[in-house]
Amino acid sequence: MTMPADPETDAARLRETMAQALAEKGVLTDPDWRQAVEAVPRHRFVPGFYLPADERDESGLTVWEPVTAELDYGRWLAAAYSDTTLITQFDGDETDWKNPTERHGGAPTSSSTLPSLVLRMWADADLQQGHTVLEIGTGTGYSTALACERLGSADVTSIEVDDRRLETAASALYDCGYTPTLAVADGLYGYWPEARFDRIVAACSFRAVPPALLAQARPGGKILLTLSGWLYGYARVLLTLAEDSTAEGQLLPGTVSFMSARTHAAPAFGNPAHWAAGIPDKPRAAQHSPKRITAATEEAFHLRFLAQSAVPDAQITTAGEVVHLVDVVTGSAATLTPHNCGWRVREGGPMRLWDRIERVLDAYDEADRPGPETFTLHVYDSGQHLRHPQMSGLPLPRP
Repeated sequence: MTMPADPETDAARLRETMAQALAEKGVLTDPDWRQAVEAVPRHRFVPGFYLPADERDESGLTVWEPVTAELDYGRWLAAAYSDTTLITQFDGDETDWKNPTERHGGAPTSSSTLPSLVLRMWADADLQQGHTVLEIGTGTGYSTALACERLGSADVTSIEVDDRRLETAASALYDCGYTPTLAVADGLYGYWPEARFDRIVAACSFRAVPPALLAQARPGGKILLTLSGWLYGYARVLLTLAEDSTAEGQLLPGTVSFMSARTHAAPAFGNPAHWAAGIPDKPRAAQHSPKRITAATEEAFHLRFLAQSAVPDAQITTAGEVVHLVDVVTGSAATLTPHNCGWRVREGGPMRLWDRIERVLDAYDEADRPGPETFTLHVYDSGQHLRHPQMSGLPLPRP
């Protein structure tokens, strides 16, 4: 399809429309951030991306359709200025956007996060004029550009573990007149050359708070992170650094998830049937249904995160009606199978995985099912613990 002579005119109109929609949703209340949204041309950061097709393929996999200005100008520009996450990379593979093809399945490894979430992250971090900020996860560079527009490029540092992603983002940023400090670096270790920072904000998730980030924040500075685990439970936390380099902060409400930092991603665990074959055939009645942590509900999302504290190296998958838990670190495994109106569980290995999760679920119920915002994360030299006045401390895995 032939592109119009001046797509920038269409883009400017769509930016105003998107800003108005975000303001009506209550996401964009700060006039300075609204000015940034209306100024930053998101389409320049997403020359190509994937959108899901309406139907899955014959194998049940999601069909991802490539979208570029050349393939469908209207769809491309409308999506660029919608409140949608745009997937730009799968499985670490770069796409030839001059000749893209459909993808079937795959794990997204880079994206342009939906604008409302980008703005929510910057707002939750209490980013103010004069702050120096470290962004972990440059991605396409769109969120970096918003921060540059709001603070000025000199106060923004952004790091990205994927050198090809950073090269593309840098070109878009520089072409738009933004000149932040950019570097290829692993977010697990922050970026010492520009430390110390008033704010550190991560657009990826970690299994625990990386110690290097505490060391790179100023006393009184804030660190906004998404914490995750191999059960794919997530929680966001806003930490404030104390003078003694300890930090604490409450979990934030909501169901926000980010891709894992690549060094914290879950490992492949093999065939669930192989794990199940090694479990003794001594089932017991499960006290809790696995649906408590697998259901598509906000409470289950929260419970998966709490359960990870008890089994930090466990992963979960379903084959047919059987739910499998496997732990590649200890070799422990469990299976849960529907039985009459309940579930039966078999467990093997040095750690009784489902038994540990049930203890967390019992404590959660006894505490009257507290929400995320009632938990406080404490980070200090000897560990990282979630605390709740009615539940015992829940340790996070060592980073």
